[in-house]
Amino acid sequence: MNFNRLAANNPTLIAIGEVTKEIVKGSSDFFPIKPMDYGRFLVISLGTGSSKAELKYNAHVASKWGVLNWLTSGGSTPLINAFSQASADMVDLHLSVVFKALHSEKNYLRIQDDTLSGEVSSVDIATEKNLDHLLKVGEGLLRQPVSRVNLETGRFEACNHETNKEALIRFAKLLSEEKWLRLARSPHGHIAKSH
Repeated sequence: MNFNRLAANNPTLIAIGEVTKEIVKGSSDFFPIKPMDYGRFLVISLGTGSSKAELKYNAHVASKWGVLNWLTSGGSTPLINAFSQASADMVDLHLSVVFKALHSEKNYLRIQDDTLSGEVSSVDIATEKNLDHLLKVGEGLLRQPVSRVNLETGRFEACNHETNKEALIRFAKLLSEEKWLRLARSPHGHIAKSH
């Protein structure tokens, strides 16, 4: 059992915490950013996909389960699945709220497919056939519109202003510009641009 998955099924919040700790320590890599200046953060969160859209459990049947059924039922682990999915969903919701409050929604990009089923939804099947299917899933995700959590319903909804591919290109440009700004300010000298 992977206990890290229980604690951080979506490690995005942990990554932001680590960067914040470096800022607090005064790391020159993050100067001049204040510890809570999340509006300056660019966050890309790539999910591994899930099959949560499938109806796995029936509430009427689950209400009669004992401890053993909550640990294992129908070839899966309902209790672990519930904690894992809840953990990931709470990270998405929390970050969506923070970035919206800072008027920086475009700085947080979550790409995740919650409609996977069968072998393609398993992180343990590394056959060539399954990897080819995953590649097709990824290519399809690039063409989809960026989705954000609706803070009222907790569900992801398309934003229609750009695709995931366009958002990734925008992030890449911003990161490239930031790198050149940091190099220009670096006390270790300038690195010549090569075009």
